[in-house]
Amino acid sequence: MEHDNNNVSTSKIWQVITSSSVGTVIEWYDFYIFGSLATIISTLYFPKTNPLAALLATLAAFAVGFVVRPFGAIVFGRIGDMVGRKYTFLLTLLLMGGSTFAIGLVPTFASIGVMAPILLFLLRVVQGLALGGEYGGAATYVAEHAPDNRRGYYTSFIQTTATIGLFVSIAVLIGTRLAVGDEAFKIWGWRIPFLLSGFLVVASYYIRRRLDESPLFAKAKAEGTTSKSPLRDSFVEPQNRKLVLLALFGATMGQGVVWYTGQFYAYFFLQTVLKIEQIPASIILCVALLLATPFFIYFGSLSDRIGRKRIIMTGLLCGAVFTIPIFYGLKQFAGPAVEKTAATVDAAGVAVPAVLVANNPNMLGLIVLIFFLVLFVTMAYGPIAAYLVELFPTKVRYTSLSVPYHIGNGIFGGLVPLISTAMVAWAAAQPSGFLQEHSIYFGLVYPVVIALITFIIGSLYMKDSRNVRIMD
Repeated sequence: MEHDNNNVSTSKIWQVITSSSVGTVIEWYDFYIFGSLATIISTLYFPKTNPLAALLATLAAFAVGFVVRPFGAIVFGRIGDMVGRKYTFLLTLLLMGGSTFAIGLVPTFASIGVMAPILLFLLRVVQGLALGGEYGGAATYVAEHAPDNRRGYYTSFIQTTATIGLFVSIAVLIGTRLAVGDEAFKIWGWRIPFLLSGFLVVASYYIRRRLDESPLFAKAKAEGTTSKSPLRDSFVEPQNRKLVLLALFGATMGQGVVWYTGQFYAYFFLQTVLKIEQIPASIILCVALLLATPFFIYFGSLSDRIGRKRIIMTGLLCGAVFTIPIFYGLKQFAGPAVEKTAATVDAAGVAVPAVLVANNPNMLGLIVLIFFLVLFVTMAYGPIAAYLVELFPTKVRYTSLSVPYHIGNGIFGGLVPLISTAMVAWAAAQPSGFLQEHSIYFGLVYPVVIALITFIIGSLYMKDSRNVRIMD
């Protein structure tokens, strides 16, 4: 039986989009402030004797939140397909907000020793589990309200939330840093963005409580056609399992690495490799994000007219072909790094390395290059919610959509900073030669190869979709 979702009022759809998006933006904000503060957290929650090991450990704590996202997709996807979309993403919102708020209260390594990084890891696990249930709920909820011929357009607003959440996290970090000063920020001011999350989540929770259940799910539940075992129906039933694997290896795997390379790793690269200080690096990224974010909507809407596949595959191919040349360009525009402070030895006798900063970086050139990286993201990411929704039936849509999305983004994409940083460190340790001389770019091999593999699989096996009537 088909459900006609083309008669939902425009005002109702915008209420759904707004309520879903506000909460999702906050959840992404929660998730990314940890990563944005990686360099500070590494000095506070791990021993200072090995700065590189501390940074890698912090990135591992950041990465664990991504690794557990597929498990969150399984847990909350099952709840969403059995109990309801609304209830589930209210629960994920509260879990994310609570764990983020708690991170702002965790004592440092100097205060409680090894318990400090353990608590960080546990809270990151809760964050990852919650986010694993959030995106699928928001995307499914909006898509099940949207008319068939404009599903790409309406769901593309959900696709902007990750980028907006990153933007908001950076803006709050800069504002806090300017308000309390650099020294105070490094000691205690960094906790403010985490604590602020508590107030934002409470406000978003009350907004979401006013929503009704998805009409497709409500109808299925009333007729008794919801799945009694979403996990079995998603992953054991051969046809649906095939679609889940295709969604992962033909779309979300490559989309994930393009997203995290073009936005998060680029931001990390500007600061840690090119030695651009946080505020100018943040300005570069934020301006590029502001310029590129409307293209999520554009490509989502365009996919309603020309199909999802062509746009997604073009974004993946551009990411595979142009990422490494663009990062070489970033190095050229950043200019040489000079000493801001000389190397010293602290009171405990531990060597403190010299602090290097980029000397007069070309801000306009850097913004343009980052803009193109984010543009590739908008092509790969803008239409993908509509594509994933259209692959799966209502009774298992939440679960079937969420798992490949979060493996692609959480595992393949979320591990980009950790894997790429480790690859750079390995290449830098090699004997002199091409690999050692170009070691700062070696980490890009990972996302480029993954994007290229996904492009090939998707081009060969992924079917196009648009204007599909969603079945229940």
